[in-house]
Amino acid sequence: MLERIFEFLLVKSRFVTILPVIFGLIGAFVLFFIASYDVLKVLIYTYKYFFIPNVEIDLHEDVVALIIGAVDLYLMALVLFIFSFGVYELFISEIEEFKQSKQSKVLEVHSLDQLKDKLAKVIIMVLVVNFFQRALQMKFSTPLDMTYLAGSILALCLGLYFLHKGEH
Repeated sequence: MLERIFEFLLVKSRFVTILPVIFGLIGAFVLFFIASYDVLKVLIYTYKYFFIPNVEIDLHEDVVALIIGAVDLYLMALVLFIFSFGVYELFISEIEEFKQSKQSKVLEVHSLDQLKDKLAKVIIMVLVVNFFQRALQMKFSTPLDMTYLAGSILALCLGLYFLHKGEH
């Protein structure tokens, strides 16, 4: 009797995982809104640059930085989104509506390892975009700086090659 009560409580305790699902989705929506706001700022900067005379906007530097930052935020939002769906499917319930749709492959998760792999790939892309953003902001003053940049790009390319090689 006591064993069945304990097992019942243990099974029902999985519903506490709804908290990371809810807050992960909230975090994803917040990041989606912030990134979208950055893209709107790009549109405003572009409009001002072309249609308002004597505006002090460095279109190339400001726009590229904002767009890369927005892509970075969108990718981080996707990490939280995939995490939320994965935790929900693993611990609470499978989402039947996704099983019939084409999008099911992206969000469908059958094991914790599969969820970790999906998250790792998106996190790596976040790091790649973040590296690109920082590389654009760097000021290169010596040939050694350029050598470091070339070496880091080579290391990044090798890492991405080996990451994708494991899939085939």
